[in-house]
Amino acid sequence: MTVFAAAQRSQGETVLPSVEARLACRNGMASTTAGVANGFVQGNLAILPEKLAGAFHRFCQLNPKPCPIIGMSDVGDPRIPALGLDLDIRTDVPRYRVWRDGEVADEPTDIMNYWRDDLVAFVLGCSFSFEEALLDEGLPIRHIEQKVRVPMYRTNIACSPSGPFQGPMVVSMRPFKPADAIRAVQITSRFPSVHGAPVHLGHPHSIGIKDIAKPDYGDPVPVAADELPVFWACGVTPQAVIANAKLPFAITHAPGLMLVTDLRNKQLAVL
Repeated sequence: MTVFAAAQRSQGETVLPSVEARLACRNGMASTTAGVANGFVQGNLAILPEKLAGAFHRFCQLNPKPCPIIGMSDVGDPRIPALGLDLDIRTDVPRYRVWRDGEVADEPTDIMNYWRDDLVAFVLGCSFSFEEALLDEGLPIRHIEQKVRVPMYRTNIACSPSGPFQGPMVVSMRPFKPADAIRAVQITSRFPSVHGAPVHLGHPHSIGIKDIAKPDYGDPVPVAADELPVFWACGVTPQAVIANAKLPFAITHAPGLMLVTDLRNKQLAVL
């Protein structure tokens, strides 16, 4: 237990579910965070050397649908107090990906041995945050029902480039019956800082997805004959871009295994 959580308990305060989730990560929890700490914002992670941080920040500004920034660290500082007072970016994600020359070199459960004084951490909005609103409206979330990672796909939708950062948008998919798909568009439009409305409905091949049953990241889920696959821009996009740029060194989260913050989902709703 962290000093922060221990102090909360010693004062008779309830430890937030978000803090409990981060504690679980520090203690070895390495599974999907879909449905974990409901009500709290989850984030995608991209950690880059300072010399690349400016170009990546610009990339996020140019591509706000897949890369909405909700937090950013100071150079060399693993903490982002605005997202959680006890948060440590080196230990609080269930599993990381360490990239070298565009390839995944390691997938550790902490990055203490990889942390450097020149690194900058970016936390990007995650679609898990709007799933609470979908569930509250009675819309089924297939990957949560099946306790698997959300399916994610590289597309033929090109991101706007910035420096070495260029490449395809990654999308996440949730199947809905047509009436529910319309409602899902309405609900998620209220959350622009966690990807907002879908970027595509139906016809996966028209955005470059050859086989809906074979996601590039995450796990496949069934799509019934009377359902539409609905696609949202996804914060795994930087991983496709990092691979495309063949950066010498970068760190991200493992897809579907997110950073749980102390922000509330309702804080991000615009309506």
